[in-house]
Amino acid sequence: MDATPRPARLTVGVISAGRVGSVLGAALTRAGHVVGSVSAVSRASLRRAEELLPGVPVLPPPDVAAAADLVLLAVPDDELAGLVRGLVATGSLRAGQIVVHTSGAQGVEVLAPAAAAGALCVALHPVMTFTGRPEDVERMAACSVGVTAADGDDAAWNVGEALVVEMSAEPVRVTEAARPLYHAALAHGANHLMTLVGDCAEVLRSAGVANAERVLGPLLSAALDNALRHGDRALTGPVARGDAGTVAGHLRVLAAEAPGTLAPYRVLARRTVDRAQAAGLLGPGPAADVRTTLEDR
Repeated sequence: MDATPRPARLTVGVISAGRVGSVLGAALTRAGHVVGSVSAVSRASLRRAEELLPGVPVLPPPDVAAAADLVLLAVPDDELAGLVRGLVATGSLRAGQIVVHTSGAQGVEVLAPAAAAGALCVALHPVMTFTGRPEDVERMAACSVGVTAADGDDAAWNVGEALVVEMSAEPVRVTEAARPLYHAALAHGANHLMTLVGDCAEVLRSAGVANAERVLGPLLSAALDNALRHGDRALTGPVARGDAGTVAGHLRVLAAEAPGTLAPYRVLARRTVDRAQAAGLLGPGPAADVRTTLEDR
């Protein structure tokens, strides 16, 4: 699969030991590679390094990069471009290295200075939410990883996919141009789901339900499973049924008891009307009634 000669065992440098970097470093260790050094500044990152990468020296980023065959850049999106430029300026990145970043929103254009220095550049974004704990390493086996390399750079594509497979994950090719849309979709699903679940639990507690998360767990797990298996055909509830009276009741009680949830409810209900109608679950008349009910008054 891999058309580029490289050592069977790579020395990996992890910059830095955040939630993603520490987990990928541990996953690469499990795959047979060696994490030679890691950068970590905060107490949380130092703790993660100790827990997931025990015994690995903590060094400044230029030293981590200079000593590595594979440089793993796991820093926030806004820091990535400056970090790459700085590592190139200090001579820490060189020809023959593999340079990988984990940003979901960016492709490999941000690594252009490293590519100009002769490094093989790949973007690897795990489609998973990590806490930076040991169980996250096991989660790698169940997740996909978005792989992006430069158009026509078959060696980089192959190396990226090989690294993902070694970590027991599934590689998914994402072109440079599609990377922002890919990331927007994932953030919309994962991040906004967290917000939605948090709002639901808060409203349930306002209704006097003591263990809101326990009540929600089976329902939301089943809803997610049905959505992934069956798509919009699995839609249920008053909006999908065209029950405008129930929707009106929801709006009244939310306005009175949980006003912060009212606007998101309206937005998601309108989108649910669109999807239910497109799926053939909701006829034009009932759909119009629900849309009218959802109008701001």
